[in-house]
Amino acid sequence: MDVVKTAKEVANTVEEKVEKGLEVAKETFANVASHLPFANLAKKGSDGFRIEIDLPGVKKEDIALQVEDNILTVKAVRKMKNEVKKEDYYLCESNFGLISRSFVLPEGIDRDKIDAKYENGRLYITLEKEESRKAKSIAVS
Repeated sequence: MDVVKTAKEVANTVEEKVEKGLEVAKETFANVASHLPFANLAKKGSDGFRIEIDLPGVKKEDIALQVEDNILTVKAVRKMKNEVKKEDYYLCESNFGLISRSFVLPEGIDRDKIDAKYENGRLYITLEKEESRKAKSIAVS
């Protein structure tokens, strides 16, 4: 019955490797997720959409928006420095990272009317529909 024993050993080894691989993948995704800002997408009436992106610790001048084809990309650079100077010690911790998030724009968005405002660590992006795609009321006579 060495075949059965060997098969069990191989199965256990494969299972251990898969579990280890899943742990590595989980850690990798957690690291990647820490560089992806949280975002909310909401419909703004029938005339457009609003995107809110959390960018704490980012300065306004370190944020760039770009539209290419139908993809809106938000890039930001987070530069943080924590410096403590005491009589008996000095501590300096810094963190630097590029943050990037892309959104596929819904059909009919007017690229010339995309507006962005940054306030208290949150970026607000307003997307307006093209005039021809906005809802219109029709009077009945």
